Amino acid sequence: MNIGFLKEPVHKEHRTALIPSNVRALVEEGHSVYFEQGAGEGSHFKDEEYLNAGARIAFSHEEVLTRSELLLKVSAPNEDELQVIRRDKTIMAFFHLAVAEKPLFEQLLEKEITSIGYEVIETLDGRLPVLLPISEIAGQMSVFIAAHLLESNNQGRGILLGGAPGIPPASVVVLGAGVVGTWAAETAAANGAHVMVLDSDVSKLRALMARDGNQLVTAVADSHNIERAVRHADVLIGAVSIHGGKTPHLVTQKMVGTMKPGSVIIDVSIDQGGSVETSRPTTLSQPTFTYNDVIHYCCPNLTANIARTASIALSNASLPYVRAIAEGGTEEALRKHLDLARGVFTYRGTCTREQIAEIFGAKFEPLDTLTHSFIWS
Repeated sequence: MNIGFLKEPVHKEHRTALIPSNVRALVEEGHSVYFEQGAGEGSHFKDEEYLNAGARIAFSHEEVLTRSELLLKVSAPNEDELQVIRRDKTIMAFFHLAVAEKPLFEQLLEKEITSIGYEVIETLDGRLPVLLPISEIAGQMSVFIAAHLLESNNQGRGILLGGAPGIPPASVVVLGAGVVGTWAAETAAANGAHVMVLDSDVSKLRALMARDGNQLVTAVADSHNIERAVRHADVLIGAVSIHGGKTPHLVTQKMVGTMKPGSVIIDVSIDQGGSVETSRPTTLSQPTFTYNDVIHYCCPNLTANIARTASIALSNASLPYVRAIAEGGTEEALRKHLDLARGVFTYRGTCTREQIAEIFGAKFEPLDTLTHSFIWS
């Protein structure tokens, strides 16, 4: 199979979808891998490394798009890319279609693209194996970013995350006890902060306390508890995730108005709409804005700032699914791998996720009605 990956056109998107060692594995299995010149430079992977691994260099964006039967991206394709790519191809990326513009969705259908979202590939036990390592990284990063933004030079409160002898530590509130929230909470606690974690799922809070004992304070994420916690927070980390859907605004504008001047919000949920009402997407070039004297950091692709680590994590996690598609074709791979099938947004001109169909007012059809002899295993 012809597999391609690009130099990501999104500004400051330094990550790459495929690393040289995984290129070598695919080439050794008989596949052709095409990459755009400079595709890995943001992650410090040189063109020579890809060439030595057996990949073939393309000197234009368009060449990769036209050659690829399976296109691997980090960010969702843009409208220009979809105009060039041939019909009935497969694209894997972080699509986040629940908050995407309608023209993108319409082009996926019109070009009969099979779109597979890294963020919604799901195993039988509910794990998200490709998103998971990126979430682990994002959770850790959120704490270090917050500690930096608390500094006086950044108009923060001028406090040390872990405090000092005789001086209390910062109060960190984590909204959501999933993967991002767990890693954020544990990283903040390990750095000496006072940490409270809120979630509506008590079983997640119980698991967190079993792991970390009395290091963390937990509470049910109802409006009363959220309001109280936000009021006292020096740092608020939004780590709520609705699988494949848009994140609800659990922290209202009024709640943000009660926060202390110079406090910090890191809304990691922004790639799915954000869990804070006052959040809006920012960029790595201008990652913050201030509302009511509260610093907001809302970069949808925050892990692009540690691009090498994130690229390795993404490429390693997605490789088994890339191999499955390359080996037997997309339809065969979807028949054999339920976790991969659960990651499909659109399949050959049809929307296969009910949530997304409702958002865009499109026709929905389950994937198993569009393929033949499905093996749900």
